[in-house]
Formats: sequence, C-alpha cells, structure tokens
Amino acid sequence: MRRIAHIDMDAFFAAVERQRRPELAGKPLVIGGRGDPQARGVVSTASYEARRYGIHSAMPLRTAFRLCPEAVFLPVDHRAYSAVSQKVKAALLTVSPVLEDAGIDEAYLDVTALPGSAEEIGREIKRRVHAATGLTCSVGIAPNKRLAKIASDLQKPDGLTILTEEDAAGRIAALPVRKVPGIGPVTEAHLARLGVRTIGELAGLPAARLVAEFGAARAEFLYEAARGIDERELVTHWEPKEHSRETTFQQDTRDVQTIRRTIAELARELAGELRADGYRGRRIGIKIRFTGFDTHTRQHTLAAPTDAAEVIRRAAFACLQRLPLDRPVRLVGVRVGELEKGDG
Repeated sequence: MRRIAHIDMDAFFAAVERQRRPELAGKPLVIGGRGDPQARGVVSTASYEARRYGIHSAMPLRTAFRLCPEAVFLPVDHRAYSAVSQKVKAALLTVSPVLEDAGIDEAYLDVTALPGSAEEIGREIKRRVHAATGLTCSVGIAPNKRLAKIASDLQKPDGLTILTEEDAAGRIAALPVRKVPGIGPVTEAHLARLGVRTIGELAGLPAARLVAEFGAARAEFLYEAARGIDERELVTHWEPKEHSRETTFQQDTRDVQTIRRTIAELARELAGELRADGYRGRRIGIKIRFTGFDTHTRQHTLAAPTDAAEVIRRAAFACLQRLPLDRPVRLVGVRVGELEKGDG
C-alpha cells in the first residue's frame, strides 16, 4: 500500500519574516501586496495570531486592517521566501527522492519504500525541515495525495496526522466539503443548495445525482473525492507553461504613460525571472482590467523565443496598441508563454 506524505509549511511567509524580525514574535502579522493596509491588494499569509481576528488568505488588505488595526502589515518578499523554500525542498529530498513540488510552501513525498512506521517517518520529515530552516511544518501521511493533503491541514500548526485506508472515510466524513482539494466556493455553494455541507454527506449522494448536477467529469471527481479515492502519481518533473506578473494600481488610471511604464517594469521583472529559471518564451501577452473588472487580453507570437526585457517590452507594447484605453485601468499584467529551455 502506498504511503504519501504532504508537507505544508506553517504560515510560511509570516514565519520567514519573524525569523528576520524576532521582535514580531507573538504579534498579529499580515503579509500582502506592498504592505500598505490602506492600499489595494490581498492577504498572502496571515500569522495564526492574525487569523484569530478572522483574517485569511485572499482577503482584501483593507478588510484585514478593519478586523485588526494593530496588526503588523508587511510587503511580500518573494525572493526571501523562495530562498527558504529551496532549503525546505532540499531537506525533503534527503528523506525521499520521489518529490512533487506543489508550491512555494508545500510538497508531496512518496515514502512507501522507507523503513519505519508512518509516525516515525513524519517526525523525521519535520525534524529535517526544522534543522534546515528553523521553521515548523505540518505533515499528513495517507494512502494517496488527496487524503495526505487533507490530513496535513487537520492539526496545524506543527501537526502530524496519519490516515489509513481503514480509518480515512470515518475521520474525514464530518469535515466541510471545502476541505477537499479542488472544491472551491462555487461548488461548495452548489452542494449547499443540495443540502450537502460535509464530506460524508457528499459521499451519500448517488452518482446519478452528481452527474445530473455537475456533469460527468466533475461528478467523477466529487464521487471519488468524497470516498478518499485518488490514483494520481506524484509529478516529479514539471515544466511551467508560462511566467506572468501583474500590478493593481492604487487608483484607477487613464494615464497612458503610467500604464506603459508599468508594463515596461513588469517586462524587466519577467526577463529576470526567465533568465534565473533558464527559460525563454515565444508568446508575449498582456492583460488589462478596467474599472468594473472588465478584463481584456491580447498576445503576440515572436519568431524566436526570448528572455530579453527589451523584446518582451516591445511585444507587450504592440499588444497594448490593439486595446482601446477608453476607460480607467485598474490592473495591468504581462505574461510570457510557449516556454522552452534557454541556452545561456
């Protein structure tokens, strides 16, 4: 039987900031945007102290400030978090070479072949991550990826939860359906209209009813998820489809020069990312979101892939010329797709 571990760093961005600023220990801490609670932007991470006020990821920063004005607000520092994330992944690879990188603060490990009990393996994972970074993580070990991810969330922070085939269904039955990875607010609301709020209640819906409500493909996912079924293998090698960056203006703007200058800055940032990761891209695109959240995209395909800021900038400007800027602009974004490995 497979044993899959899901490792989830505890309030990762906030934990990294506290390492750099020990004086923040015990204070409610909110990481997001440029760190200005009166500006546009959303919460990326909230410390556990901040979560007690109802603050959570993806919440507008202004809302977080209203809930907890005394919280410390800091900007997102992707470079610092990525450096610590690399240490986490390196530590995990010393436990098992079969690793799926699931994001900056989480990963899966296949620990099936390792000696020892699941609890011993889980504690060793936590020990090595802490030794490498000084940070805590929560670990879930289960027969598959879906159950392992659910398990890692059950005893945060610094938790270790083990689900077996025999006890998994009973232990997850009372959990809200949103605890299932892949069930978002839209599906949650749809299920609530059917009187389904827990995983156990979802498991009680006949397959035919699921198909009628959600269609065949989505119904199959929900049927298996409610029963803890998941045959997916770990993806140990992953190639990004595109790199993208975007910026939300503090105030909607009609100033074309401000828009062009922001696109040029995003192009420079993307070029640096591409070179750091060893990629070049052929398809350049932009996204413009107007007041009222009306969003438009345009793209341009180059004759040859590039990682040059000037080439990306010119292509993005060419895309911009194909969009009438007849309303105030809220957000601009630039992306580079059709990636391939660069040669220096």
